[in-house]
Amino acid sequence: MAQREDGKKTRSRILDSACEVFAEKGYHAAKVADICERAGANVAAVNYYFGDKAALYTEAWQETFKKFAGPKPPDSTITSPEEQLQIYIHSLIQNFTEQSDQGQFTRLYLMELANPTGLIHDIWHELIEPRRQIVIEIIRKIMGTKATDETVLFCEMSIINQCRALLTIRPSDLEYLLGQSLSPALIKRMADHITRFSLAGIKAVGNRKS
Repeated sequence: MAQREDGKKTRSRILDSACEVFAEKGYHAAKVADICERAGANVAAVNYYFGDKAALYTEAWQETFKKFAGPKPPDSTITSPEEQLQIYIHSLIQNFTEQSDQGQFTRLYLMELANPTGLIHDIWHELIEPRRQIVIEIIRKIMGTKATDETVLFCEMSIINQCRALLTIRPSDLEYLLGQSLSPALIKRMADHITRFSLAGIKAVGNRKS
Protein backbone atom coordinates (compact mmCIF):
# COMPACT_ATOMS: atom_id res chain seq x y z
CA MET A 1 0.00 0.00 0.00
CA ALA A 2 2.83 2.40 0.91
CA GLN A 3 4.47 1.70 -2.45
CA ARG A 4 1.23 2.48 -4.25
CA GLU A 5 0.82 5.76 -2.35
CA ASP A 6 4.40 6.71 -3.19
CA GLY A 7 3.61 6.06 -6.85
CA LYS A 8 0.57 8.34 -6.71
CA LYS A 9 2.63 11.10 -5.13
CA THR A 10 5.36 10.74 -7.74
CA ARG A 11 2.82 10.87 -10.56
CA SER A 12 1.19 13.93 -9.01
CA ARG A 13 4.52 15.72 -8.63
CA ILE A 14 5.41 15.04 -12.24
CA LEU A 15 2.03 16.31 -13.44
CA ASP A 16 2.26 19.47 -11.32
CA SER A 17 5.76 20.13 -12.63
CA ALA A 18 4.65 19.49 -16.20
CA CYS A 19 1.86 22.05 -15.82
CA GLU A 20 4.39 24.62 -14.63
CA VAL A 21 7.05 23.91 -17.25
CA PHE A 22 4.67 23.66 -20.21
CA ALA A 23 3.02 26.93 -19.14
CA GLU A 24 6.42 28.62 -18.86
CA LYS A 25 8.09 27.26 -22.01
CA GLY A 26 5.45 25.66 -24.21
CA TYR A 27 5.44 22.07 -25.43
CA HIS A 28 8.33 22.26 -27.89
CA ALA A 29 10.82 24.02 -25.60
CA ALA A 30 9.92 22.04 -22.49
CA LYS A 31 12.29 19.18 -21.67
CA VAL A 32 11.14 16.01 -19.94
CA ALA A 33 14.39 16.11 -17.98
CA ASP A 34 13.54 19.59 -16.65
CA ILE A 35 10.06 18.46 -15.64
CA CYS A 36 11.43 15.43 -13.80
CA GLU A 37 14.19 17.43 -12.12
CA ARG A 38 11.64 19.88 -10.79
CA ALA A 39 9.47 16.99 -9.62
CA GLY A 40 12.38 15.14 -8.04
CA ALA A 41 11.65 12.10 -10.20
CA ASN A 42 13.48 9.85 -12.62
CA VAL A 43 13.04 10.57 -16.34
CA ALA A 44 11.83 7.01 -16.85
CA ALA A 45 8.88 7.80 -14.57
CA VAL A 46 7.26 9.89 -17.31
CA ASN A 47 7.07 6.88 -19.62
CA TYR A 48 5.91 4.68 -16.75
CA TYR A 49 3.06 6.92 -15.57
CA PHE A 50 2.09 8.79 -18.75
CA GLY A 51 3.50 6.96 -21.76
CA ASP A 52 5.38 9.84 -23.38
CA LYS A 53 5.80 13.60 -23.46
CA ALA A 54 2.76 14.11 -25.71
CA ALA A 55 0.47 12.20 -23.36
CA LEU A 56 1.87 14.14 -20.42
CA TYR A 57 1.12 17.40 -22.24
CA THR A 58 -2.47 16.38 -22.90
CA GLU A 59 -3.01 15.49 -19.27
CA ALA A 60 -1.37 18.73 -18.16
CA TRP A 61 -3.97 20.58 -20.22
CA GLN A 62 -6.78 18.78 -18.43
CA GLU A 63 -5.17 19.39 -15.05
CA THR A 64 -4.68 23.13 -15.58
CA PHE A 65 -8.22 23.43 -16.92
CA LYS A 66 -9.49 22.10 -13.58
CA LYS A 67 -7.69 24.97 -11.82
CA PHE A 68 -9.16 27.43 -14.30
CA ALA A 69 -12.48 28.06 -12.59
CA GLY A 70 -14.01 29.54 -15.70
CA PRO A 71 -17.29 31.39 -15.90
CA LYS A 72 -19.78 30.05 -13.40
CA PRO A 73 -23.33 29.41 -14.63
CA PRO A 74 -25.41 32.34 -13.34
CA ASP A 75 -28.49 31.50 -11.32
CA SER A 76 -31.28 31.97 -13.87
CA THR A 77 -33.91 31.97 -11.11
CA ILE A 78 -32.72 35.25 -9.58
CA THR A 79 -31.15 37.18 -12.46
CA SER A 80 -32.22 38.44 -15.87
CA PRO A 81 -30.38 37.28 -19.02
CA GLU A 82 -28.64 40.67 -19.15
CA GLU A 83 -27.40 40.25 -15.58
CA GLN A 84 -26.37 36.68 -16.38
CA LEU A 85 -24.22 37.97 -19.25
CA GLN A 86 -22.62 40.53 -16.95
CA ILE A 87 -21.76 37.81 -14.41
CA TYR A 88 -20.35 35.61 -17.18
CA ILE A 89 -18.15 38.34 -18.67
CA HIS A 90 -16.85 39.48 -15.27
CA SER A 91 -15.95 35.90 -14.39
CA LEU A 92 -14.24 35.30 -17.74
CA ILE A 93 -12.13 38.45 -17.57
CA GLN A 94 -11.15 37.77 -13.99
CA ASN A 95 -9.88 34.35 -15.02
CA PHE A 96 -8.03 35.71 -18.07
CA THR A 97 -6.16 38.24 -15.91
CA GLU A 98 -5.45 35.87 -13.02
CA GLN A 99 -1.74 35.40 -12.33
CA SER A 100 -1.88 32.64 -9.69
CA ASP A 101 -2.11 28.87 -10.29
CA GLN A 102 -5.56 29.47 -11.72
CA GLY A 103 -3.92 31.59 -14.42
CA GLN A 104 -1.69 28.69 -15.40
CA PHE A 105 -4.22 27.55 -17.99
CA THR A 106 -4.21 30.99 -19.57
CA ARG A 107 -0.43 30.86 -19.97
CA LEU A 108 -0.58 27.32 -21.33
CA TYR A 109 -3.26 28.40 -23.79
CA LEU A 110 -1.09 31.29 -24.99
CA MET A 111 1.83 28.94 -25.54
CA GLU A 112 -0.36 26.68 -27.64
CA LEU A 113 -1.58 29.66 -29.68
CA ALA A 114 1.98 30.79 -30.35
CA ASN A 115 3.30 27.31 -31.25
CA PRO A 116 0.45 24.90 -32.01
CA THR A 117 1.16 21.25 -31.29
CA GLY A 118 -1.92 19.62 -32.81
CA LEU A 119 -2.09 17.46 -29.68
CA ILE A 120 -5.03 19.02 -27.88
CA HIS A 121 -7.50 19.76 -30.67
CA ASP A 122 -10.07 17.17 -29.58
CA ILE A 123 -9.60 17.57 -25.84
CA TRP A 124 -9.89 21.35 -26.18
CA HIS A 125 -13.30 21.03 -27.79
CA GLU A 126 -14.39 18.54 -25.16
CA LEU A 127 -13.28 20.80 -22.31
CA ILE A 128 -14.61 24.10 -23.63
CA GLU A 129 -17.97 23.09 -25.11
CA PRO A 130 -19.97 22.95 -21.84
CA ARG A 131 -18.79 26.47 -20.99
CA ARG A 132 -19.59 27.75 -24.48
CA GLN A 133 -23.15 26.56 -24.08
CA ILE A 134 -23.58 28.79 -21.02
CA VAL A 135 -23.07 32.04 -22.92
CA ILE A 136 -24.86 30.76 -26.05
CA GLU A 137 -27.98 30.06 -23.99
CA ILE A 138 -27.79 33.51 -22.37
CA ILE A 139 -27.53 35.18 -25.78
CA ARG A 140 -30.51 33.21 -27.05
CA LYS A 141 -32.58 34.46 -24.13
CA ILE A 142 -31.61 38.07 -24.84
CA MET A 143 -32.19 37.86 -28.60
CA GLY A 144 -35.40 35.87 -28.51
CA THR A 145 -36.58 32.88 -30.47
CA LYS A 146 -36.38 34.55 -33.89
CA ALA A 147 -32.57 34.76 -33.82
CA THR A 148 -30.84 32.30 -36.11
CA ASP A 149 -28.19 29.92 -34.80
CA GLU A 150 -25.58 31.69 -36.90
CA THR A 151 -26.45 35.10 -35.45
CA VAL A 152 -26.22 33.75 -31.91
CA LEU A 153 -22.84 32.15 -32.64
CA PHE A 154 -21.54 35.38 -34.22
CA CYS A 155 -22.51 37.25 -31.04
CA GLU A 156 -20.86 34.61 -28.87
CA MET A 157 -17.65 34.88 -30.88
CA SER A 158 -17.67 38.68 -30.61
CA ILE A 159 -18.06 38.59 -26.83
CA ILE A 160 -15.40 35.95 -26.26
CA ASN A 161 -12.91 37.71 -28.53
CA GLN A 162 -13.33 41.00 -26.67
CA CYS A 163 -12.40 39.18 -23.48
CA ARG A 164 -9.71 37.06 -25.12
CA ALA A 165 -7.90 40.20 -26.27
CA LEU A 166 -6.62 40.46 -22.70
CA LEU A 167 -4.69 37.26 -23.32
CA THR A 168 -2.77 38.60 -26.29
CA ILE A 169 -1.62 41.89 -24.79
CA ARG A 170 1.13 42.02 -22.18
CA PRO A 171 -0.01 43.65 -18.92
CA SER A 172 2.59 46.41 -19.34
CA ASP A 173 1.37 47.14 -22.88
CA LEU A 174 -2.23 47.16 -21.70
CA GLU A 175 -1.34 49.64 -18.97
CA TYR A 176 0.34 51.82 -21.62
CA LEU A 177 -2.72 51.70 -23.88
CA LEU A 178 -5.09 52.53 -21.02
CA GLY A 179 -2.79 55.10 -19.43
CA GLN A 180 -3.11 53.60 -15.97
CA SER A 181 -2.05 50.65 -13.87
CA LEU A 182 -4.05 47.46 -13.95
CA SER A 183 -6.04 47.00 -10.78
CA PRO A 184 -9.08 44.99 -9.72
CA ALA A 185 -11.16 48.17 -10.05
CA LEU A 186 -9.92 48.80 -13.60
CA ILE A 187 -10.53 45.19 -14.61
CA LYS A 188 -14.07 45.49 -13.27
CA ARG A 189 -14.65 48.67 -15.30
CA MET A 190 -13.36 46.90 -18.40
CA ALA A 191 -15.77 44.05 -17.75
CA ASP A 192 -18.61 46.52 -17.31
CA HIS A 193 -17.70 48.20 -20.59
CA ILE A 194 -17.54 44.92 -22.50
CA THR A 195 -20.90 43.95 -21.03
CA ARG A 196 -22.57 47.22 -22.09
CA PHE A 197 -20.93 47.11 -25.51
CA SER A 198 -21.99 43.50 -26.03
CA LEU A 199 -25.56 44.04 -24.90
CA ALA A 200 -25.92 47.02 -27.23
CA GLY A 201 -24.52 44.94 -30.10
CA ILE A 202 -26.75 41.95 -29.38
CA LYS A 203 -29.86 44.12 -29.25
CA ALA A 204 -28.87 46.02 -32.40
CA VAL A 205 -28.36 42.78 -34.32
CA GLY A 206 -31.59 41.37 -32.92
CA ASN A 207 -33.58 44.43 -34.01
CA ARG A 208 -32.09 44.53 -37.49
CA LYS A 209 -34.53 43.72 -40.24
CA SER A 210 -33.45 40.99 -42.66
